[in-house]
Amino acid sequence: MDDLLVRPIDPVSLPEPTGNYTHGAVVTGARRTVFVSGQVPWGGADGLPEDFDSQCRLTWKNVLTVLAEAGLGVRNLVKVTTYLSDRGYREANSRIREEVLGDHRPAITIVITDIYTEDWLLEIEAIAVEA
Repeated sequence: MDDLLVRPIDPVSLPEPTGNYTHGAVVTGARRTVFVSGQVPWGGADGLPEDFDSQCRLTWKNVLTVLAEAGLGVRNLVKVTTYLSDRGYREANSRIREEVLGDHRPAITIVITDIYTEDWLLEIEAIAVEA
């Protein structure tokens, strides 16, 4: 991953990002791109957690599992789109995303919308690159 460079784009003419994201990202040195389909808070035999925090952590775990299968991790993420079923989950979503991403700042989009199954409180899709 030493040749991979994900450079944040945060124009001074735009408001500073208010969380761990960037307005845009330039990727150089990438030789492979991985598209992670929308992951949901389904834990297989463990079922579906009821509260948002648990659903969010499980959904991120599912995203990271797909990345790991491709030999990638959080630092490879360049774009994350999160679909929330209710705007009331914004703060918890941001807090948990910051826990997962640490100081890594990919481009982020958050959409408030209906989710495919009404018991799912969120869905996360992502794009990652490898040097």
